Amino acid sequence: TARLAGLPRASGRAVAVVTALRAARAADPAHRLSDLGAALRDVLLLAHRLPDATGPELAGLRGRVRQPYSPDGSLRLYGLFAEPVLTTTGYAGTVTWTVDTAGRLYTVPDVAPGGAERATGSADRAVRIGDTSLTPRELSRAGLAVSGATVSPTGRLGAGTGVRAVRAPGASWYAEPLDRLWAVPVAEQVARALASDLDVPQAHRTPHTTGRTERDSENGRDGQDLLFLDVTLVGTVREAAGECLLADCGGLTVRLAAAHDDPALPHRENLRLLARLAFARSARLRVVARLTPAPQPRALLLAASHPTDPDSRIDLGLDRLRRADLPTEAASGPAGDTPTAPSAPSAPAATAADEAPVHLLRRRVHQAASGGRRVLAFPGSRESEAARLRRYGLGTAGELLAELHATAAERTRDPFGRLLPADTGRFARAWLGAAVYTEEVDRALCAAAWGARLPTPTSP
Repeated sequence: TARLAGLPRASGRAVAVVTALRAARAADPAHRLSDLGAALRDVLLLAHRLPDATGPELAGLRGRVRQPYSPDGSLRLYGLFAEPVLTTTGYAGTVTWTVDTAGRLYTVPDVAPGGAERATGSADRAVRIGDTSLTPRELSRAGLAVSGATVSPTGRLGAGTGVRAVRAPGASWYAEPLDRLWAVPVAEQVARALASDLDVPQAHRTPHTTGRTERDSENGRDGQDLLFLDVTLVGTVREAAGECLLADCGGLTVRLAAAHDDPALPHRENLRLLARLAFARSARLRVVARLTPAPQPRALLLAASHPTDPDSRIDLGLDRLRRADLPTEAASGPAGDTPTAPSAPSAPAATAADEAPVHLLRRRVHQAASGGRRVLAFPGSRESEAARLRRYGLGTAGELLAELHATAAERTRDPFGRLLPADTGRFARAWLGAAVYTEEVDRALCAAAWGARLPTPTSP
């Protein structure tokens, strides 16, 4: 219905909700309740904002079935890295990231209907650009000289009949123009990534790629959420979704997590091998990661410099590391469980931001997304949870939680004592308010953790 009404963005997000619900019912290991909640929040937020939107905001909320391409003259591009695409809406493939001489990011996608097999196989499938055909694996390490280039608003390269391209030499991550990506201060990179989520045309996309939100892949991503970090691996820490790396980045302890848990992709296996570098004295790496909002500095690891050859790099979603790729002191440990470096610190001590019980509201938001309003209508510790939020200075969160429970339990009767239909609109608005609030709190805690300045949203 949404697509017929000219709302492709809402259509894509609705499909993501249905797909996530099916995955939950089928007990799919790849299902994440947070993904379902995010997709449902986006659908309701679009429905809430569309009636009053005008001009560019309305166009952004509607979305596009196809992106427009505009001429961009001649480009000299250098391969940066490639990442697999695996969406909950049935698309798979590879996106290759390139950089021009001014440091701007461009993407060359090869995404089509398919599953995990296509996501892994497309890395070695040639993509035609003008007169040249390169596989994503080749392009991520080589370069292109393009004339008559056409580019979408999000940096996607077109491959029309007027485009001419020839293969050219690539560049090391430590050489210009790629090196300038890592020269940007980390706090500035994080502020840029958080600001990109506030842009309506960028914040409600359909469907999604590996390691990114479901909002990214159909229209592509402009790379504003990418982080270019120089890190020193210091150990591992166990989270609910599995182990992640601990890395020192300019004095910050950053958690580097696997970008995707699908067993067909090598993210998790590569992460376990990289954890062995904490044993080595040369555990310093240059990495590309994608910011994920959290109370601690946290990002999804996409690519890294080679442990023994800094001029080479590894696409962690496509290439499989071997123990032979590690320094001798890191590879000599016993096979099996991921080791923890003797000198590796444990997870940082909890701060006030970590202890703030925002999870109480988030948990109820997720419960309603998966089980409906009936789950929140049951009597329980609702008042004590709201009171706890208020004690920590989260008065708004307490009010939102109280309203969420009240609207879930509210049922009125007619003069004959019969139950009247529930006010579903009020409950939907209460749930949406709570979901948007938790997202904004996550962003605020994320900015504080990285030492970045939280961008101010523009009024709709």
